[in-house]
Amino acid sequence: MSDNQKSRLVGMNHIVLEVGDLDEALEFYEALFEFELRGRTKTQVFIDMGDQFLALAEGRDQGPDGHRHFGLVVDERESVREKLEEMDVEILDTRGLDFRDPWGNRVQVVLYKDIQFSKTDQVLKGMEMGDLEKTEDAIEQLKDKGLA
Repeated sequence: MSDNQKSRLVGMNHIVLEVGDLDEALEFYEALFEFELRGRTKTQVFIDMGDQFLALAEGRDQGPDGHRHFGLVVDERESVREKLEEMDVEILDTRGLDFRDPWGNRVQVVLYKDIQFSKTDQVLKGMEMGDLEKTEDAIEQLKDKGLA
């Protein structure tokens, strides 16, 4: 690589969220989402998302997130909304589905079909989700970038 070249961003491998008690955090996220654990240590749990993962790490000490957030991609969103309402978790006033977990992490829940983010067929098959579709708008966004 020459001095003028920069490393290109390829994707996201994982996100780490700081939480209070790990067991409470795992219970909270298990109430909202279906997933398998990739692993666990004394201070972290790793939630599998195929070729990516979400790590929950014990030890959050800052206040709640304002605009800073991350998006979790799901196959359907209504059951998440219903469970948040059932659990009396505040749903933020946004166009989509945003909430803060009990430790102040702001989470945005987005539908796979609506966005240009894509998993390969092989990854979807490994996740037993081979039948996910995209909206025409998402397909057009992918085509505009030469990705579909």
